This record gives sequence, C-alpha cells and structure tokens, in this order.
Amino acid sequence: MQAVRPAIHIRVAILEDALALAGLLDELGFPTSVAEVVERLQGLMQKELILVAVKDGVVVGLLTIHMMPVLHRPAPVGRLSALVVTAKERGSGVGRMLVEAGEQALLAKGCGLVELTSNKKLLNAHLFYEHLGYEVTSLRFKKSFACGTSSFPV
Repeated sequence: MQAVRPAIHIRVAILEDALALAGLLDELGFPTSVAEVVERLQGLMQKELILVAVKDGVVVGLLTIHMMPVLHRPAPVGRLSALVVTAKERGSGVGRMLVEAGEQALLAKGCGLVELTSNKKLLNAHLFYEHLGYEVTSLRFKKSFACGTSSFPV
C-alpha cells in the first residue's frame, strides 16, 4: 500500500506567516528578523503578491511576485523576485507549484513577460528554471547603496 502524501496548497501570505518566512529567507541567504519580515510584509501586501506553499499547516515555500509597467514594452513585466522552498521539501514539486501560481497571477494581471534573477552560484536553481522553460537572456548588474542615502537626480 502506497503512503498518501500530504497535499500542498498555495495561498497568499499573511502576517502570521512571518516566523516561517524569516526562516525561509535565512535558507535563501538573506537573514531577516521576524520584525523586519512583518514590517516589509505590511508594505508589500498593499501592492505586490507574496505566495506561500503550505503542507500540513506549515509554510514550506515562498515566492514574491512583482509587476512593473515599463516604457520599453507594450505590456507590464512580471518578476519572480524570491523563490525558496525549505530544504526538506526541495525536489517535491513545491517550487514548480509556486512558479506556476505566480505565472498565472502575472498573466491574469496582463503581463507579457515574466523574468527572474538567480545568484550565479546557484547552478541547481538555474537548471530548475531552465526545466520550467526559462532562458538566460541577459546579465544583471548591481550597485549597492546604504539605505536612505541615494536619490534620483532631478
């Protein structure tokens, strides 16, 4: 007799998920306190979409989704900005479920393209994204600023 695997369901993140989200962000390499997660969630929940994967009442995955109207494309661009599945659940289909839910949400909002970035050291993640149909099309450059010290020129 085959064991029945608990169902995974995808839902929008809520403030009560903050502890689990802090743990997932730590696994992703972005240590963040629960208080910081709550503060950021409160701001992001008004305009962005944060999805979680839940198994047996426990948050086991996270995907943050953003939509950007841009001047150079006829339709908004969707961005998957953070995807992480707890180590115990990696390879079980949770990441795929989160990405598919994110893509559907962006398509429903009129996005004509979905993009993401991935640390160049995360080779397994690159293979995962390619397996889902994503292709490498550009390089990403960054420049970091101390918070609150930069502004756009007028």
